[in-house]
Amino acid sequence: MKDYEKQLNTLKEDLEKAKSLKYKAEARLEELNKQEQDIINELKELGVKPDDLEKEIKKLEEEIEELFKKANEMLPKDILEKN
Repeated sequence: MKDYEKQLNTLKEDLEKAKSLKYKAEARLEELNKQEQDIINELKELGVKPDDLEKEIKKLEEEIEELFKKANEMLPKDILEKN
């Protein structure tokens, strides 16, 4: 005769593990949704729409490159090359 009680206990344990994993996943999802909303709110405060984020990043990178270029042009090359 099979040990139905043992199988039943195993099923109960597995069910409890699955419930625990589900609750953890739900809590993590809630945390991630809150983080997402916080980021969206911060972007709005900065005047950036979430859909325009990639474009804004590219614009800022271009500004940084331009500022580095200007800074390098302002350095006295003749003095630096002598040393």
